[in-house]
Amino acid sequence: MNLHTIASYVPSQFLDNIVQAGTFGETEEFIRKKIGPLRLPRKDPAEETSDIAVKAVRALLARAALATDAIDALVLVTQNGDETLPHTSARVHAKLGLPQTTAVFDVSLGCSGYVYGLQILKGFMQASGYKKGVLVTADPYSKIIDPTDRSTTLLFGDAATATLLSDDGSWELSRPLMCSDGAGADNIVVKDGKFQMNGRQVFNFAATVVPKQIKALLEQEQLSEADIDSYCLHQGSAGILDAIARRFPDVKERFVNKLAFTGNTVSSSIPLLLEDAMEEFNHRKILISGFGVGLSWASMVLTHKEKK
Repeated sequence: MNLHTIASYVPSQFLDNIVQAGTFGETEEFIRKKIGPLRLPRKDPAEETSDIAVKAVRALLARAALATDAIDALVLVTQNGDETLPHTSARVHAKLGLPQTTAVFDVSLGCSGYVYGLQILKGFMQASGYKKGVLVTADPYSKIIDPTDRSTTLLFGDAATATLLSDDGSWELSRPLMCSDGAGADNIVVKDGKFQMNGRQVFNFAATVVPKQIKALLEQEQLSEADIDSYCLHQGSAGILDAIARRFPDVKERFVNKLAFTGNTVSSSIPLLLEDAMEEFNHRKILISGFGVGLSWASMVLTHKEKK
């Protein structure tokens, strides 16, 4: 199974992050250099997670010229679904009018969820003999953000993406590296319905483990740092991205930072980058790496099969 196409939905409504930063006594320079997003997309309060997921899938169907009855499986990565029961992918199934033969289920993962999700869907499709599967990411943190919490409200934006996997996709998926550290789970939690994060500990975690995993993945795939055209990492914050990129001085400029107009969109941040990279650049190899809630981190390499 290869990656075929990616489409997304980013709400047109947004929060001006420079204005918001001013309420905390922070400057525009602080936002640009340390945090990253200048504005944060916000779904309509009346919209549910399934609604933004459906918008992303419909964009994918249009882009790929695909009918709903061609979808064999749909996997939704979210930790902020519509409700406790049923699984939110069931709501997506109904709203899209997918056939009863389409398998759907949720994956409860955060910022590493896109890499995990690709591997889960790929393996599920291969085991089941499915031809076309869709991986959806939709994790609107606006549902749980405390607007008075400086450490979180300046970071997170809402978005959803949909990725098509199929036999005729152009991008081959490498064997991923996937890791967990449940002992650090309390650094990113929801308590009493509100999101809480120990920013310092999360920064230290990402700056330590992610470069090691990237180097281990390159070694596994027998690649040099220069063999990768773009490093599309989870867009945690400008500070985290810069700290990781500094560990790779020879290719530092290949680490993508597009936080400015989306912010940290959790599991959607990597596919948002890939959607742009695949449209704009003649890339041969892209390395993706997600890290966060769990604590969890995962990385893989995407290779264009016609440009090897």
